[in-house]
Formats: sequence, C-alpha cells, structure tokens
Amino acid sequence: MTTTSALEATEPEPTSTPGTPAAPGRKFGLAAATALVMGNIIGGGIFTLPAAVAPYGTVSLLAFGILSVAAVLLALLFGKLARRSPVTGGLYVYPRDAFGPFAGFLSAWSYWTMCWVSIAALAVGVVGYVDALIPLGDSKAVLALVALAALWLPAAANFAGTRYVGAVQIVSTVLKFVPLLLVATVGLFFVDTDNFGPFNASGESAPGAVAAAAALLLYSFLGVESAAVSAGEVEDPERNVGRASVLGTLASALVYILGTVAVFGLVPHEELVESGAPFADAVNAMAGGSWGGTVIALVAVASIVGCLNGWVLLSAQMPYAAARDGLFPKPFARVGKGGVPGFGVLATAVLGTLLIVVNYADDPDTAFRVLVLITTFTGCVPYLLSAAAQLYWLARGTRERVRPAGLARDLIVAALSFAFSFWLIAGAGYAAVYQGALFLFAGIPVYVWLRGRQEGSEREWGDVTA
Repeated sequence: MTTTSALEATEPEPTSTPGTPAAPGRKFGLAAATALVMGNIIGGGIFTLPAAVAPYGTVSLLAFGILSVAAVLLALLFGKLARRSPVTGGLYVYPRDAFGPFAGFLSAWSYWTMCWVSIAALAVGVVGYVDALIPLGDSKAVLALVALAALWLPAAANFAGTRYVGAVQIVSTVLKFVPLLLVATVGLFFVDTDNFGPFNASGESAPGAVAAAAALLLYSFLGVESAAVSAGEVEDPERNVGRASVLGTLASALVYILGTVAVFGLVPHEELVESGAPFADAVNAMAGGSWGGTVIALVAVASIVGCLNGWVLLSAQMPYAAARDGLFPKPFARVGKGGVPGFGVLATAVLGTLLIVVNYADDPDTAFRVLVLITTFTGCVPYLLSAAAQLYWLARGTRERVRPAGLARDLIVAALSFAFSFWLIAGAGYAAVYQGALFLFAGIPVYVWLRGRQEGSEREWGDVTA
C-alpha cells in the first residue's frame, strides 16, 4: 500500500522544467544507485584526511560521528527533493525551481567551483603517497609537477571519451576498497590505545575543535548527492534516490569511522600529524617493515587518480546542464565525439592547475588543508540552497493537505540539514570562507552577462514575431 508523504502533501505535482536536459533511458536500479553513491563518497580524500585532522586530537573522531549523522540527514533531504523533481541536475534544479534562475546559477556555479577545487585537493593528496614510493625531496617545483601530472592524466582519459573513463573507474573503484577494508577490519586488532594522543590537541575549545575538524572531514563525504544529481538515470527515482543516498552514506560512514579509528590507534599521534601517507604508515605498523606500506601507497595512488577521473567528468556535467538552460557559457554545452563535454573538462583542468601552482607557491605544507576547506564552503552553498528550497516547498503547503507528523519530520530534516551546512561553513574558518566567497561572487558578472544576453534575444524575437 502506498502512503502519501508530507512532501507530496505540501507540494504541487512534479513538472518538467523547460530547459532541463532530457534524461536518457533510466538504467540504475537501487543496487547500482547505491554503488554510485558509495563510489563517489569513498574517493581519495579519506587516504589523507586522518593526518589532516590529527592536529585536533581524537576529538576529530567525535566530529566524524556528528558529520556522519549530518550526511545521512542530507541524504534524506535529497531523497525528498528528488520526489518532487526526479530529473538530472539535482542541486542545481532544486534552488532554480524554488527561487528562480539566479539561485539555480549560484548553486551550479558553487558546485562547479567545489568540483575543480576538490580536484586540485585530490591531486595534492596524491603527492604524499608518491613520496612514500619515491622520495621527492622538499622542492616545491617537483611536488607541484607530481600534483599536476595526477590532474592531467585523468583529464586526458576524459578527452578520450566515456568508454575510457568507465574502464579506469571500474579498476580504481575495486582498488580503493582494499586498503580501507584491510585497515578498518584487520587493523582494529593491532590498535594501541597509547597512540591516540590527547582528546583535544588543538589548543582551542572542544566545540571549536569539533567544528574545525568537521569542516575538513566534510571533504570525505562529498558525493552524498550523487544519486540526486543523476536522478534522471535512476529507475523509479522518487523512491530509489532517497534509499540509495541513505544506504550508500551509511555504508561509507561505517568504513570511514572504523578506518580512521584504526589509523589513529596504529600510528603514534606525533607521527600521524606529520604523515603524508597515513594509511601506508598504518599498514607498516600492522605488518612490520615497509613492504605493506609500499603496496598500500601504490593502491592509494591508483585509487586517487581514478577518483580524479570520475570527478573531472562530474565537474563537466554540472555546467553542461546549466549551459543547456542558458545559465552557463555556451561552450560548456558542447559534447565531443567521445560523449564528454570537452570544454568543461579543459576548464576544470586549467583552473585546477592554476590553483595547485598558487598553493604550492605559497606553502606546500598547508596546500591540501586550504583546498579542502575551500571545498567545504563551496560544497555547502548548494546544500544550504537545497535545504532552503525544501523549507520553501513545505511552507507553501496548504493546511488541509498536510499530515502533521509527516510535516514535522520533513521540517526537522530540512532545518537540521540547513543548520549543519551553516555550521560547517563557520567551521571552515575565515580564510576558507573569504576565498570561497570570492570564487562564488566571481560568478555574478557571468550570470549578469548571460541573463542580459538571453533576455535581450527573447525581446528581439518577440518584436520580430509581433
């Protein structure tokens, strides 16, 4: 028996929106959609984040738990929104439908920025594991070149077409689960509690340390929206997007938390803070010697490069969808012979290159941390706008069509999702918010130009037809 949800009770029937790209034949069932969410969440960030949050102490494990709850709430939110707009575009479509094209543009621009900044951060993350295989020294130029190679190899695969992207993705997806599952299961039997270090090593208040650690850790949960972004390709998206989002997020959170606990307990705190390859160090502690860490480092490099492969494609798809609506420059809507928006791939690679060069020219020791915190800000903006869109649709509902229990549940999910996103932005710190805001506001002139040209063309066409 099918029941009416609070979302259905407070919103009009889903309608197709002019300008939204038509979805191809739906082919992802629940299992495939869940795998899509897990594959995008469990990327390359987790291989470097245990060392990045180690300076905060074991309080970061508490942050991981809180963030896991927040990620599940976001998964529930996207599932509810997908019931209203079961089309490809997700975090771009929801604000656009609720608040108009400007909100949709800001969400798409911010999400696109998050993608290419995240790609730069992943490329920087490869360097530590390459250094574990081949000592790179302290030369900033050498470190930057390794990061750039990690960025441009996947970009080249994307230029070759979706066939090659898919092949690389399958291999890397299998490889990346090996070190995570090994450390998250077997590693727990080798944990030494003396290695955990102080609860709060940051020197600031415990709530402040939790917020700061959570802002870094959000990077490892980016991808929770994958099923919503690809809703047009999911079978029965009104039901399966929400289920896949929650199941994929819960499974990923379990692997993350167990793996991070194991790394904290295997690598002494003072060594973990300085580690460039924490999972390799953890396996060395388990196996003795260095052979285990070498194997894990090889797997981690392959996994992160494969993750870059998928994110490069994703970074081209979001502006492609917006460009089809006239809300991104036209070149982003062009698709090459291989089925990939080539201009979007090139733009991502070039912008990622500039960001890597700038960060290494400043301080390579903090490059990864700075990039991750910028992605926290730019990633949370679409989350905030999507939560606001849900609150808007719920507020529009008429009293006689609302079931109080369902309405209360949906309001709590949307309000907490908004609050968590706001909290994570605050925890990113002034520098990250400042730089992220600059990236966001830089898109406003682009929107002004595109909308002005679009409305001018419509006016001219109206004069001709009149």
